[in-house]
Amino acid sequence: MSVNFDKTQPPPGKTRSKRSPSRARKITEPKPRRVSPKKQSTSLKQKLLLGAVEISGLTTTIILAILWGVGLSAVQFSGTAFFSNILPFAAGILGITLIVSVLLIGWNRMRRWSQMRQMPYLAPALAVCLALASAWSITHERFTIAYGNFRALIGGKEEVARVAIAHQVYAAYRRHNPAQLQIMISRAQPYRADIEAAARTFGVDAHLLYGIAATESSFLPRDSHDGGKGLFQITRVPELITAQAMRRLNTERIVLDTPRHNAFVAAATFKHYMAEMKNDLFLGLLAYNIGPANGGLRFIMQQYGASDFTTIQPYLQTLPRDYPIRVLAYALAFRLWHLEGKLPAYEEGSNALSIQRIGIPGLHP
Repeated sequence: MSVNFDKTQPPPGKTRSKRSPSRARKITEPKPRRVSPKKQSTSLKQKLLLGAVEISGLTTTIILAILWGVGLSAVQFSGTAFFSNILPFAAGILGITLIVSVLLIGWNRMRRWSQMRQMPYLAPALAVCLALASAWSITHERFTIAYGNFRALIGGKEEVARVAIAHQVYAAYRRHNPAQLQIMISRAQPYRADIEAAARTFGVDAHLLYGIAATESSFLPRDSHDGGKGLFQITRVPELITAQAMRRLNTERIVLDTPRHNAFVAAATFKHYMAEMKNDLFLGLLAYNIGPANGGLRFIMQQYGASDFTTIQPYLQTLPRDYPIRVLAYALAFRLWHLEGKLPAYEEGSNALSIQRIGIPGLHP
């Protein structure tokens, strides 16, 4: 007798196995790809690097754009009249702010668009290109004017006084005979190593030391009638400064007739007076020239109630009053010679703006 079984039912003695829902999912759903921690770390570093490049490029571009915009607006609308100067200048600042805001919104949209299309390098590359273009604009002569006016706007009264004195230095350089300046530079060459070593040791601008030596001795070391000795015409020096120079020279005795000793004492003295005058270059040079006579410059300023180089000038004789201007004019000549290999005439072509862009040693970086 044959028995027919329903094929859809399990045979006798057996039961149909049931798959659990979790196992079914394991079969039907693909396993997610696991990214190794090393790859995750590399991807994160790459994103951070690209983000830093992008932010740096945009920041550089925006800062330079603001310098250009505000500086040129200060030139265009300089004055004190409300409707013709102050109000248009304020409107210009508002316009610059709105333009920058609109550009940043557009940049953000472009960035999202590039990310959707898997182009992570587009935004950083454009930011770098903009930064390089903005940096190149610094070399333009009009930037010197714009930046100067920006500094005057931010610096206020102090910056205006500094600019006025700086132009006295440029005028003094203009009045110099180029042939005589060239002779001065030639005379300085035998002392170059000593002067620059002293400048490095005491952290002062070497061109300023060249300017002081040119003013003091014209690079013809000698003993003067007022007691000055050597290249920098050193007179009375405080014991503290002498001790500093001896320690840096590794000697037990200072010989002022030796150019190297003379230069080290001069650098230490100038550094001392700069600190005493709170790094005011004009007052530091003036204090160096006056020295400890009559109580020194600080006492003289207190006596007359003067607070800066501009207010002390009327109380000084012609020689000390002009001393910082003469030193800086010579220092400017040495800087131009070392950077340009020549002494350009200030009044020819666009030389004035080029020289102002190079700047005065100690006053401009």
